[in-house]
Amino acid sequence: MTGRRRIRSTFLPRHLTRRVRAGALATGALAACVSLAAGCGAVPGATGGSGDDGPITVMTWAPEDTKTSNKPGMPAFAEAYARWVNGQGGINGRPLNVLTCNDRNDTVTAARCARRAVEEGAVAVVGSYSQYADSFMPALEGAGIPYIGGYGITNNEFTSPLSYPVNGGQPTLLAGLGRTLADTCGPVTLIRPDTIAGDQLPPLLNSGLKAGRHERAGDQRAAEDATSYDGQAGQALEVATAKTGERGCVVPALGDRTNTFMDSFRRARADYPEVRTATVLGSVDQSTIDASGGASGPYEGSYVTGWYPAASDSRWDPMKKVIKEEAFGDNRIDPADAGVQTTWIAYTVFKQVVESLGDGEISADTVSEELDSGLKVTTGGLTPTLRWTFQAELAAVGFPRLVNANVTLQVVEDGRLVAARKGFTDVTRTLRDAELG
Repeated sequence: MTGRRRIRSTFLPRHLTRRVRAGALATGALAACVSLAAGCGAVPGATGGSGDDGPITVMTWAPEDTKTSNKPGMPAFAEAYARWVNGQGGINGRPLNVLTCNDRNDTVTAARCARRAVEEGAVAVVGSYSQYADSFMPALEGAGIPYIGGYGITNNEFTSPLSYPVNGGQPTLLAGLGRTLADTCGPVTLIRPDTIAGDQLPPLLNSGLKAGRHERAGDQRAAEDATSYDGQAGQALEVATAKTGERGCVVPALGDRTNTFMDSFRRARADYPEVRTATVLGSVDQSTIDASGGASGPYEGSYVTGWYPAASDSRWDPMKKVIKEEAFGDNRIDPADAGVQTTWIAYTVFKQVVESLGDGEISADTVSEELDSGLKVTTGGLTPTLRWTFQAELAAVGFPRLVNANVTLQVVEDGRLVAARKGFTDVTRTLRDAELG
């Protein structure tokens, strides 16, 4: 018997497509099960049929050992989480089986990871990072596999009906940062990758600047895998000091290459001590600040927008407990890394979904349907209560799946990344007024 595979329309509400699918599946089941000798049962690889008491299979992927962005801590933490939850008796008494995949920052390999998730019966892809949603999302959508808690690096994660993001991705970080810099900076220059994903960044930063009645940022493209950014650093400093009496700001948003840019920036900055830097979490974390010189480094005084509370916040203690018990000494897993934090939150969501299903079937279909039913998920205060709807408030600007537009503002003080403002800032209105597309 062949496994049944769901193809969901992106143009109709799901409660309508489910009715059509239910009839089709019933007809297909009759045709497939005419012969008792043929047998009928769940087939791994379609919608994650893993029986009523067997292991629950999921996948987590991220790039590792590449020349550009690497997130080895995400799959490493997913494996540690599985060891921890299985040591607690599993989820509803069922063991969690975590598959991992290295997408190698490559479009073909990303698609292969998705196909493997389908073939091995994953009921969800949880807490993952990939720049190539155009490659992996069609395979997941064809099999009906939900994508829970992606890193928010691509627009597809905020448009696909099978995506359930836990943060607001780059859109919220840049909009929030722009709004902050509008009150504190003169000329602003953005340094960003010369890629399709990088092309999406300027209008997002500008949306926050516009909300604060500030002029647009200068836009400087840079090679994603460069080993030096001397030219870009010098040009950015010239722009930042173009207006006498105003303290300009430089915003590097180059992911793993941000630190490489800052090495060039540090050398060129000697004649421009008044210029300030600002960036987003994911491009900078505490380990980056430490490696660059701490309080004497180029990040001192920088504003950094993030999705979650600072890593020192006690709300992260449950995640740190899992790391201590199941991954102590694994230097791939940094509790201050936004990828690791996102993976923790994504698995927190997935665990609550499975628990809400009780003794029922756990499959890709039932997981996504439970999420679509209006289920409210709490994350211990690390995010607002999450609830995904068919049309979110930001659908009009191209982000129908963006349900968490909250950001936090942090600042580097005495070499430490600390909260600059209490609580979250909601940038929904800023994004709604953005000039995107």
